[in-house]
Amino acid sequence: MRFGIVLFTSDRGITPAVCAKAAEDAGFFSFYVPEHTHIPVRREAAHPRTGGADLPDDRYVRTLDPWVSLATAAAATSSIRLATGVALPVESDPITLAKTVATLDFLSGGRVTLGAGFGWNTDELADHGIPAKFRYTALREYVAAMRALWTEDVASYEGRFVSFGGSWVYPKPVQEHIPVLVGAGGTERTFTWLAANADGWITTPYETDLDDQVQLLNKHWSEAGREGAPYIVALGGRADPGRVSHLASLGVAEVVIGVPDKDQDEVLAFIGKMGARLHS
Repeated sequence: MRFGIVLFTSDRGITPAVCAKAAEDAGFFSFYVPEHTHIPVRREAAHPRTGGADLPDDRYVRTLDPWVSLATAAAATSSIRLATGVALPVESDPITLAKTVATLDFLSGGRVTLGAGFGWNTDELADHGIPAKFRYTALREYVAAMRALWTEDVASYEGRFVSFGGSWVYPKPVQEHIPVLVGAGGTERTFTWLAANADGWITTPYETDLDDQVQLLNKHWSEAGREGAPYIVALGGRADPGRVSHLASLGVAEVVIGVPDKDQDEVLAFIGKMGARLHS
């Protein structure tokens, strides 16, 4: 089992670079950060945990840019994977985002994992010109277009939300294939999309009993004719030996632990303690 750390970044507390370096030193495999460009004050979208307009954490409105955050983490580390849990690609220009991700992968020596979400906050998406009912289509196009830009010498794409003619774009990523994981609730719709377009699944923090969802994901994966197994990341929840052992038996590859919203010294102590416990 691999273990990662997720930092709900904000403009207070520990910085991504310091947190990532501590996680690497403590033996963690990966470092995740989230994304929200902004949170509309007036909105119709209900948060999946609260069921209404209330947010469970004020860091939703204070979130740092994920790619700048991971760039600072890359400069402070040498081996830990740099991941988003999750980013919202459709809130960026796809050509610019493809270059950003490729540049980070190039400069970090091939350490990037793109965790992508469809976006529960549909009002936020709307401000970026993405209608709620088309967010699955838009993300599919963004992923396909970015993969073309990452891998083809002369790349082009034609879709509803992304369209560009033959273009040169460099640098290319160091990785032959940048992993794309979907962070969303474990539903039929999520897994149908994932099996056709992505490499694995990041659970939501409020999903703890994963048996049925993993079985459903594997069914869709097999029916789509995909080889191997989807890469599954359990985001949040306990990391006690019993749970970790059960997740491993299900085929979960990685458990990601959230750090507390505390000052730097407390976060560093937490990471050190968890690293020692998990890798003893």
